[in-house]
Amino acid sequence: MSSDDPRRPRLRNGLAIYPGSFDPITNGHIEVIERGLDVFPKLVVAVAHNPRKTPLFTTEERTKMIRETLAGRKGLEVDSFEGLLVEYAKHRGARVILRGLRAVADFEYEFQMANMNKKLAPEIETLFMMTGENYFFLSSQNVREVASFNGPLDDLVPENVAAALREKLVRSR
Repeated sequence: MSSDDPRRPRLRNGLAIYPGSFDPITNGHIEVIERGLDVFPKLVVAVAHNPRKTPLFTTEERTKMIRETLAGRKGLEVDSFEGLLVEYAKHRGARVILRGLRAVADFEYEFQMANMNKKLAPEIETLFMMTGENYFFLSSQNVREVASFNGPLDDLVPENVAAALREKLVRSR
């Protein structure tokens, strides 16, 4: 594509979307968000509501935890969405979707999703950002598992998230 091609993404408003289920948000997610804010003047952390999944936390609880965790970050917004990510990105006027990658195992899935999104919305680009080396092992799923066995959550999630996990899991026992 040439630089004057109308399909070429332009950061007219500098807005990027960082989508995910964030069930719960981890320190790995936060590290990608903070680095994303170094690249983009505006970043929307978009909590996905997927009716086909049964998350531990509701969309509202996840959104609240993220807002509490990241309060005061300039250029950051926390929102939620339902449906196709590219439709949400178009609605928000974003031209970039930011995705974090932990390991090679993530790449195949993320690559397929990025290409499907490109097919649906050629004007929207996906930018992959590697998670910092301290968090390659970290996923929301393994945090939930550690928490379910009352394991230590230090350095895995922010304190407000650890407290919410403990409370939620105590109630479900």
